[in-house]
Amino acid sequence: MREPGRILVTPRSLTREPHPAVDLLREAGYEVVSAPAGRQPSEEELLDLLPGCVGYLAGVEPITARVLAAAEGLLAISRNGVGTDNIDREAAEVAGIRILTTPGANAEGVAELALGLILALVRSIPAGDRAIKDGEWSRRIGAELQGATLGVVGCGNIGRRVALMALGIGMHVLGYDPVPADGFQPAGFEWAELDELLERSLVVTLHSPAVGRPIVDAAALTRMQTGSYLVNTARSSLVETGAVLEALDGGRLAGYAVDAYDEEPPVDRRLVEHVGVVATPHVGGYTTESVSRAALEAARNLLSVLQEEHDG
Repeated sequence: MREPGRILVTPRSLTREPHPAVDLLREAGYEVVSAPAGRQPSEEELLDLLPGCVGYLAGVEPITARVLAAAEGLLAISRNGVGTDNIDREAAEVAGIRILTTPGANAEGVAELALGLILALVRSIPAGDRAIKDGEWSRRIGAELQGATLGVVGCGNIGRRVALMALGIGMHVLGYDPVPADGFQPAGFEWAELDELLERSLVVTLHSPAVGRPIVDAAALTRMQTGSYLVNTARSSLVETGAVLEALDGGRLAGYAVDAYDEEPPVDRRLVEHVGVVATPHVGGYTTESVSRAALEAARNLLSVLQEEHDG
C-alpha cells in the first residue's frame, strides 16, 4: 500500500473554498497542503510549503529555480491551465520534475471574455457606465462589428473559438499562427501572415503563448490601422507596454483591453489607468465551468503521473 504523500495546492480558486479536485487528491490517499487562502503564495511561502511534497497542483505564481532546488522529492507540477512561463522550466528539467498542463480546459471562458472585451472597446461600455455612475450623460459614438475584420493572432483552442464567435456576429476573420490548424477553414475565415493581419484588421486579439519577445511592438503598431483596437487575454509579454501607450496617446490605437499582467495586481499602472484601456483582473479562465474543468483535469493529470512513478 502506498505510503501517504503530500501534495501542495496553490491556485486561488482551490484554496479559497472546498473543491472536488482537492477531494480527489485526498481520496487517493494524499495529504493536501494548501497555500494561504485566496491569494498567490510568495517565494518564501513556497520555500516553506513545498519541500517534502511529491506533487504540486500549481497556479500562476512564479515557481523559481530557488524554489525548485528546495523541492526535494517533488515529482510533478500540474498546472490548472496551459501556460508554463511562470515556471523555470530549465530548473525543473534539471531536477527531473515533470510539468503537466490542461490545454483547452479554460478555452471557452477566455474566448468569451475576449469577445466581451472587443464589444466593450468598440462600444465604450465601461466609459458609459462610469459616466452614468458619476451623474453625467456622456455618450461616445461606437462602431458596428458586422462586416468588420478581426485579426486573431494564435489559432489554438482559444483563438479558434474566438474566430467562430466573431464569424457568428458577421465579422470577417483573419488568422495567424506559425503552425496553422489543419482543416480549420470556416466560411468567412482566412489565414494570413502577421503583417497582413495587422494592416487589415479593425480589432486584433492575441491568443499566443509567450514567444520570448513582444509580438506587438512599436513596429507592429505602425502597421495597424489608425483607430484600431487591441485585445490581450494571453500573456503580458506579447505586447510592448511603452509602445502601446504611445499608440493610445497618438491615436493609432482607439483602445486596448488587457487581462494579462507581469505582476498581479499590476505594479506598473500606466496602462490600467489610461482612459483608453479596459482592464480586467486576470479573469479569462475564471468562470465556474472553466475553473472546475481545469482543476479536475489538473488533479487527474497529477494523480496519473504519481501513480506511474509509484508503480515504476
